[in-house]
Amino acid sequence: MNVKEKELSAKQLSVFYGEKEAIKGVSLDFEAREVTALIGPSGCGKSTFLRSLNRMNDTIGGVRTTGEIWLDGININDTGVDVVLLRQRIGMVWQRPNPFHKSIYENIAFGPRYHGIKNKKVLDEIVEDCLRKAALWEETKDRLHQSALALSGGQQQRLCIARSIAVKPKVILMDEPASALDPVSTSKVEELIAELKRDYCIVIVTHNMHQAARVSDKTAFFYMGKVVEFDETHKIFTNPAEKQTDDYISGRFG
Repeated sequence: MNVKEKELSAKQLSVFYGEKEAIKGVSLDFEAREVTALIGPSGCGKSTFLRSLNRMNDTIGGVRTTGEIWLDGININDTGVDVVLLRQRIGMVWQRPNPFHKSIYENIAFGPRYHGIKNKKVLDEIVEDCLRKAALWEETKDRLHQSALALSGGQQQRLCIARSIAVKPKVILMDEPASALDPVSTSKVEELIAELKRDYCIVIVTHNMHQAARVSDKTAFFYMGKVVEFDETHKIFTNPAEKQTDDYISGRFG
């Protein structure tokens, strides 16, 4: 029997924008080699919660976080935690592709080089490996030193995913990674997510119910800063325990 282990755990997490409590005491566990989808109407807190998981909310003025987030036996909300190293362990892929204004090669090599890898042969191997994992190698192997900005939107997003895995994270956070892409590129990103979950814990925010049903193993339904329901994805979409979840899934609100 394949016993899954918790990779990342949030315990009684609350996030405040000034006096407004945007996340209200949320506790969720995320398991290795699984995709967890966070769904819910706009403004329900799912993206705020996602950004909390690698302390991206620290960059926003007036934001205060309470509660615990556990990774590798460490509460990452402790004041002594090095957020640069944290974001190496918990990568982030944003809604819109944001490649560096550098070559395709340098986009991938930047992180490993920053963390001390200087050997060109090793960097070459990392670049090829990550581009292969992102299903982008065949499309880019002959133009690695051309600007990443010359790639299509879908290719840029897969490059950003390749860049995130180049520093060997344990967890990858994705904030609506396909919302700015056409259907063909969206399909490729979804296929990539299915491949990557063999090695990573993935947490994805999506407004697309069909996408959540296709790519995730578990789903958490957020509403007004709280988790209404968290369960296996097939159960959430076919037999939810809460009427509020059923109403949202079926399009009666949100």
